[in-house]
Amino acid sequence: MKIEIIDGELLKKSLKAGAALLEKNKEEVNSLNVFPVPDGDTGTNMYLTIKSAVKQSQGASGDDAYMVALAASQGSLMGARGNSGVILSQLFRGFAAGLKGKTEVDVQALAQGFKQAAETAYKAVMKPTEGTILTVAREIGEIAITLSKKEKDILRFLEKVIDHGNKTLERTPDMLPVLKQAGVVDAGGKGLMFIIIGMYNSLAGIEDYDEPVDLIDVPEHVHREPIDTDNIEFGYCTEFMIAGNSDTMDEFRGDLSQHGDSLLVVGGDGIIKVHIHTNNPGLVLEKALALGELRDIKIDNMRFQHEEVLLKEELKAMETDTKKEPTKEYSFVAVSLGEGIDEVFKELQVDYLVHGGQTMNPSTEDILKAIESTEGRNVFVLPNNKNIILAAEQTKELTDRNVVVLPTRSIPEGIGALLAFDEGASLEDNIENMKENIGHILTGQVTFAVRDSEIKDKEIAKDDIIGLANGEIVVAGKDINEVSLDLVEGMINDDISIVTIFYGNEIEKEKAEELAEILEEKYGDLDIELLFGGQPLYYYIFSLE
Repeated sequence: MKIEIIDGELLKKSLKAGAALLEKNKEEVNSLNVFPVPDGDTGTNMYLTIKSAVKQSQGASGDDAYMVALAASQGSLMGARGNSGVILSQLFRGFAAGLKGKTEVDVQALAQGFKQAAETAYKAVMKPTEGTILTVAREIGEIAITLSKKEKDILRFLEKVIDHGNKTLERTPDMLPVLKQAGVVDAGGKGLMFIIIGMYNSLAGIEDYDEPVDLIDVPEHVHREPIDTDNIEFGYCTEFMIAGNSDTMDEFRGDLSQHGDSLLVVGGDGIIKVHIHTNNPGLVLEKALALGELRDIKIDNMRFQHEEVLLKEELKAMETDTKKEPTKEYSFVAVSLGEGIDEVFKELQVDYLVHGGQTMNPSTEDILKAIESTEGRNVFVLPNNKNIILAAEQTKELTDRNVVVLPTRSIPEGIGALLAFDEGASLEDNIENMKENIGHILTGQVTFAVRDSEIKDKEIAKDDIIGLANGEIVVAGKDINEVSLDLVEGMINDDISIVTIFYGNEIEKEKAEELAEILEEKYGDLDIELLFGGQPLYYYIFSLE
């Protein structure tokens, strides 16, 4: 079997197969997490990101490979979750750029796509680390360019690319000591290889994925009930993509706002995505034609669909999608992970809470919806997890709000940033003061080990209780409160005056009070505050300031 050309339909099919193979093996990728904490979600994040890419690509023009790649790029950007997902979205972005103008893809175009994928991903990361998915992508790009000078058969080309990629992956522990100590290869690199192998398998006919990748998240148990159509002011749900210049996007958005509601206009890389509920879809499309070529046009009469649960879910979602016009200077979006912590953020005047954290990182689109649902001209975003910061950063190019992503890596840092905010200060002063206060916060976390491991010569057994100080495992044991006391004792210094304890949903209040009483007796000169956090997986979260 020999393949020298891939068209749009073949690319769609191979992308779906790549996503399917990653889904099948995502738990293996998750298990490669270096730290044995219960938030190894690289495989899940990468799968949800490529799932969004595949979903978007399915509506692209069937015979145009570049448009398929571009749609996948847009989908992956909106669906990106966690650092691994954001990097994967940048790989898709670069891959599409390498295929620009190619309705069909040969080996040379494919090699250029691989090369630009790595280059784009490297640029997106402030401090690239070798021994990660970036290294695997870069070496794949380099070998692809070399192979493309002689090889014409795409299957033989991909076989050699995959062989080189796997060898690079096996060398990642030699490049990154923390991988070698944990005895694992890089999780992101492993996920990338599953995607490329899945694509190859599809093209080669080695494995056919009869069951399509699940593209629509609608629970089977949803109760179907009719909707009162008298309340639908605008009857046609109109969606389409514009291949054109996004420089006039703001003017276009303002013009469309007069012709309907539930308006969403986002774009980048020469593609503008539009959603609107209107009574005159023809007029909307005519205005859109002035910006560029239209594709993926979808118009549904919502009054005729009133018995469909999908409409009910869409209308509910569009309440969030509806962009609000800024009416105040500042708004706050925070990622939260427990009902008690939710209440703390609400008391600190956070406008919109995005739920997620250790095991389910919110997507770029989740954070974007939150930003657009606020009324601030300047929107502060508090990721409160180091694995969410990159996804939050991606929103800056998708909205006309001034988005300020504060690099908060934990819930205590997010709270500390909010406490430093001053309504009367300038934006620049607030950013400086909030970042400065983040630096004064120490975060402790107590959870359990999900596997046997050795971290910095410390032997850790599966199910051990482990304590982390600012993200590093520093203590392990068998008793939750004993580990917690050792953790706090190791973090206390002369500058600390307040210790706040957030206890999780698996800790009884009495047990938490017992811990607080011991700390009060031991550190009589410190203010010890106990609060219900309600967070999953982490028994305690400590804030020391």
